[in-house]
Amino acid sequence: MLEVGAALRTVLDHARPLAALSATPALGRVLGEDLSADLDSPPFAKALMDGYAVRSADLTAGEGTFTVLEEVAAGSLPTRLVTAGNATRIYTGAKLPDGADAVVKQELAVVSPDGRVTLTDPTAKPGRNVMDRGREMRAGEVVLPKGTVLTPAALGLCATIGRATPLQVPPAVVAVVTTGDELVEADITPTGGQIRNSNGPMLAGLVARAGGVPRDLGTARDDEASLTAKVRDGLASANVLLLAGGVSVGKFDLVPDILHRLGVAVHFHKVRMKPGKPLLFGTRGDTLVFGLPGNPVSAFVCFELFVRPALRVLAGLPAAWCQPIAGTLTVAFDADNDRPTFHPVRLSGGRVTPLPWSGSADLRALLAADALLQLPAGEVHFAAGDAVTVVPI
Repeated sequence: MLEVGAALRTVLDHARPLAALSATPALGRVLGEDLSADLDSPPFAKALMDGYAVRSADLTAGEGTFTVLEEVAAGSLPTRLVTAGNATRIYTGAKLPDGADAVVKQELAVVSPDGRVTLTDPTAKPGRNVMDRGREMRAGEVVLPKGTVLTPAALGLCATIGRATPLQVPPAVVAVVTTGDELVEADITPTGGQIRNSNGPMLAGLVARAGGVPRDLGTARDDEASLTAKVRDGLASANVLLLAGGVSVGKFDLVPDILHRLGVAVHFHKVRMKPGKPLLFGTRGDTLVFGLPGNPVSAFVCFELFVRPALRVLAGLPAAWCQPIAGTLTVAFDADNDRPTFHPVRLSGGRVTPLPWSGSADLRALLAADALLQLPAGEVHFAAGDAVTVVPI
């Protein structure tokens, strides 16, 4: 039985970034190529504010009166050379006319009845309120290197440099299969020994939150034909296959044998942790396969600790497994577990409050949880104010 750290290393050893594809830039995706500027930006010296383009040397002692040659708005081009004693009325973003080297903002201008303008700007100097050509980037310069995560600013830059469909690592497609004769869907009232299927929607939500694309394949019955068909579909259509339930050692836990028959190499089965001990991980080709325990909290914890880091790697990101952080208990807390345990807690400003939790079937306890308290195996007693270690989720 593997320890948590060894199990995670095994998962990450088999995870590889997906091949980059040409697509419209999407938030959070990772670039699969260097993106270079095709033009200088700005492509010309431009005004940074509304005002008057002048030769700064003409503002003797910071003041001068000028004849206005023309008016230039953003998107239009100046037609007149700015010479001594002349100015051009200019607007933000417009091309600076030849001869001018500064812009005096309009708040410092007084227009006389004859149309001449008096400008007063003691700070006037070459480059004042002007963005030089190529100041942002030069043609041929790598602006967005391979591996860049596309933020809103990066999306804007893709457009700026004319890259409408750059290579990006696509999100992983994750097939989700729930198993069990006892499961019915949310719109059905359970009878007898039935329960509603919570794992399907929960895992789909976890996949989407982790940046993957969930593909719900539905529930497989506890018989070989039903489960084999679902597993075969998932292996053929997804980068990752998640199976919830059927991975323990009971009579109806058919997943391990079926995975073996379908050519999945199982790299480990069982991890020394609570909840989540029955976790199975295998691969077939480049497809990652996770057999998650059927109890919902167990499935949730295993997803956070093992599946989410793998999805990050597939997306071209660092694994960035939620690194344990230090916290301080707000209350006394006792526990006695036969193996390392991850207990749901609320984390606020480094203060850790354990939540009431009845075990791996108690999904409601996760509603208020934003971290898992790491507890060692055995009997432990904590006082309020004691330092503890938690894993943010």
